[in-house]
Amino acid sequence: MNSIHTKTLQDLEFYTVLEQLSMRCYTQLGKEEVLKVVPFGSEEAIRNSLGQTSEYLASYTNENTFPNHVFDAIPQELHLLKIENSTLEIGSFRRISIICATTTTLLKFLKKFKTYYPLLAAASENIEINTEIPAHINVVINRFGEIKDKASNKLWNLRQDINSVKGKINQSFRSALSSYIAADVLDEIKESVVDNRRVLAVKAMYRKKVKGSVMGSSKTGSIVYIEPEVTLRHSRELNNLEFEEKEEIQRILNELTDHIRPYGWLLLKYQEFLTHIDITAAKAKYAADMDAVLPEISTEKELFLRDAYHPLLYLTNKRKKEKTYPQTITLHKENRIIVISGPNAGGKSITLKTIGLLQVMLQSGILIPVHERSKVSFFGKILTDIGDNQSIENHLSTYSYRLKNMNNFLRKCNDNTLFLIDEFGTGSDPELGGALAETFLEVFYERGSYGVITTHYANLKMLANELPHATNANMLFNAKTLEPTYQLVLGQAGSSFTFEVAQKNGIPYSLINKSKKKIERGKVRFDATIAKLQKERSKMESTGSKLREEETKARDEAKRLEVLNTKIKSKLENYQELYDHNQRMIYLGNKVNDAASKYFQDKKKRPLVSELLRIVETENSKRKKKSAKEVKVEKQKKIEVAKELEQKIVVVRKEKKIEKKKAVIKEKNKPRPVFKVGDRVRMLDGKAVGTIDKLEKKKAAVNYGLFMTNVAIDQLELVQAKK
Repeated sequence: MNSIHTKTLQDLEFYTVLEQLSMRCYTQLGKEEVLKVVPFGSEEAIRNSLGQTSEYLASYTNENTFPNHVFDAIPQELHLLKIENSTLEIGSFRRISIICATTTTLLKFLKKFKTYYPLLAAASENIEINTEIPAHINVVINRFGEIKDKASNKLWNLRQDINSVKGKINQSFRSALSSYIAADVLDEIKESVVDNRRVLAVKAMYRKKVKGSVMGSSKTGSIVYIEPEVTLRHSRELNNLEFEEKEEIQRILNELTDHIRPYGWLLLKYQEFLTHIDITAAKAKYAADMDAVLPEISTEKELFLRDAYHPLLYLTNKRKKEKTYPQTITLHKENRIIVISGPNAGGKSITLKTIGLLQVMLQSGILIPVHERSKVSFFGKILTDIGDNQSIENHLSTYSYRLKNMNNFLRKCNDNTLFLIDEFGTGSDPELGGALAETFLEVFYERGSYGVITTHYANLKMLANELPHATNANMLFNAKTLEPTYQLVLGQAGSSFTFEVAQKNGIPYSLINKSKKKIERGKVRFDATIAKLQKERSKMESTGSKLREEETKARDEAKRLEVLNTKIKSKLENYQELYDHNQRMIYLGNKVNDAASKYFQDKKKRPLVSELLRIVETENSKRKKKSAKEVKVEKQKKIEVAKELEQKIVVVRKEKKIEKKKAVIKEKNKPRPVFKVGDRVRMLDGKAVGTIDKLEKKKAAVNYGLFMTNVAIDQLELVQAKK
């Protein structure tokens, strides 16, 4: 596949997409590298990149989340490792250690979950895990970024001596401090620190009474800072030891750098791998933000974008909580070129840019916001001519530039090309420019190219109608309001609605009529016919939408009636079974009653037992004998039905409790009436109505006629206030 020109990427605002991707990278190196992303040169690379992004996106919804892969870039360290006798700093070793640990964690993760992330695992197979680099670093540097005491025996001894000398300095200083405090030659602050040394804060007038080295004075000159003579000797010894410590640390770092130097190539590989994972993660995050997917990739040259969104417009509108209108467009061998027409501000250019930007994103390994059943293929060349490209520097007019661009198209167009041209043929005399544009379109068609163009020219609409593998399309407008609906409809050219839009914007009808007379009658009729067809299509779309709604409602109602009918049938069957059972029980009861009456008269047990046995045997002969397994299954069914019924009862009881609580709360929240003597009332849970004879505090004496009772006021409700 050939590379796609920078101008095409600019026209389609691909670099804005890269900037948005950059914002989603975790590392600085990832942010820089993602801005350099361009469409891949081979189909294999595209499929691989799309597959890896899709795998990472899947990690958001499964339990095997990717481990942390944040790191600090090491370009300076890698450069120094190439220079002989160079030494890395402590911070550099820390960064190298983190890169090694992060890479090792990722490599182990991908190896463990290879079945979930096969493509990402394959990308890491050639990277070896190295434990020597972090092991060497961990021996020398601790987790706080400091050289360990036991990095070497000499360093250990030196630091022991340093600690010992520091102890002597502190001891001798405390002794000097005590003696000079007693001599009352020190200022109120007593001591201070100058150049990391403890010094006495001596009053300036007593400076000669204190033996030692003067280290400085206060701003006012009232205090002189002196290091006592007794600590000077120990301080000199400390300086010598600290110098030796620095030399030993430098030697250790030199040695550690030499250990790591042979692995410079591996560290570079680690950094590239982590950067690649960071960019893949950014692509996955971007896809999640705009609900992007990996569509089906076809081996044939075809493009079916279903419910496709312009990514930049979709994210902007999502942030503003505004609606974005999706488009559905199809390109295949039988329909290679689409000519979109219709009035301005209808969404033609956005549709064009959506197709181009989604194709470029796809070929750069970025998932696209389309329906999952969309189908795509790859193009070797994507050529665009979008927007006003007037060049003052090169003294080119818009039309001159466009002709230059068309010449480029003619040289490059073939059956592996996707071309996108906005306002095709404009910039010159409509008759002449339209004729030239028609010729160009014929050449693109003959070469088997795929493309989408937008135009107002009638001759291009007619050509698209005549060519067997080309088709017209238009952006639907509301017939009444002349507002765009942002829906693309294939198979019919669109009217520019020139005169209709002019009339809507208040241009006098007399001027519009005069303008119509200035052009050929055939053109007016042609445009009017297209406008009429568009209006009819708009009405049909509206009618179709209503019919679909009605159909859905009718289908839902039919389903509801079917369910209801099934329930009624089931209940009728149950009632019939219950009726039959009851009739049988009545019959058996009558038989037993007759036998009992006979026994009551003659007191003969044998005939009674014989009759009862006959009744039982007759009933048993009607029963079907069931196996132990069938009995068990039936019993289990009964238990399950009982459980299900019990669960339903529990749910109903809970619902009733909730309703009861709500009723109680509602009743509590209800404003309480102010009762007066003579009001007719009844208790909240009663039906009898009485009259209040007396009110005392929160109780009322209610007279029911036959008796009187004292009731709490909050247990009463007003039936009728006293008139």
